[in-house]
Amino acid sequence: MDQRISFVTLAVTDLDASRRFYVGGLGWTPELDVPGEVVMFRAGPMLVLSLWDRAAFELEVGRPAQSGPGVVPMTLAHNGRTEAEVDAVLALARSAGAEASAAQRREWGGYTGYFADPDGFRWEVATNPGPIGESVLPPAG
Repeated sequence: MDQRISFVTLAVTDLDASRRFYVGGLGWTPELDVPGEVVMFRAGPMLVLSLWDRAAFELEVGRPAQSGPGVVPMTLAHNGRTEAEVDAVLALARSAGAEASAAQRREWGGYTGYFADPDGFRWEVATNPGPIGESVLPPAG
């Protein structure tokens, strides 16, 4: 098996609200949009983010485990080149209606903050130092 991820699928409770947040709020362009079922976005050269109606997800995949109050135990990440870019993305998310934290400098050298989409999925917005941080960015220019 190749070491890669092709799709990240999030089961969402209100697909229309998620579409408004990602398309209208964050400015993303869908690659596939099936009303009432799924909306998919190209998120990288070989990566798609899929927002799938939760009821349809449960029919095909199964019922998600319930662990009580709190956050979903995962994050998605969007990395930028500069602290200013991190701050701008967090501001955009806030303007789209997201709950977002202020970014902070981290002990390991990065600068990160978080926002939540309409279903509470947490996005980390970060700039990471070193080769691993550079490896996830598109070419400059």
